[in-house]
Amino acid sequence: MTNIKMLPAILLGFSLVIASFTSDVWLETGIIIKNAEARAGRAISRGSVAGVAHRSTRRSIRRTGIYISTLPVGCVQTVIDGTVLYQCDTTYYQNDGGQYYEVNVD
Repeated sequence: MTNIKMLPAILLGFSLVIASFTSDVWLETGIIIKNAEARAGRAISRGSVAGVAHRSTRRSIRRTGIYISTLPVGCVQTVIDGTVLYQCDTTYYQNDGGQYYEVNVD
């Protein structure tokens, strides 16, 4: 005869087996997910092809310790990843109030 203390564990195991046959995906961690796919408008989700492309094309903009008070002649304003920068030949600057600091764009 089965011990009454084992009954909750047996019922849980039985329900998980039934759920695995009726769900779309059974993950290795034991979590059941219905309809696991990337959704439109969620480009950064892990399984999304668009998210992978977006992460691989994102550029990083990092400040250097170099500040200048005025931009050199011939600089062109440009926008990279939503950030306004000034391109002067191969050097980029970002406005910081009354001065500009040099940035590295990778």
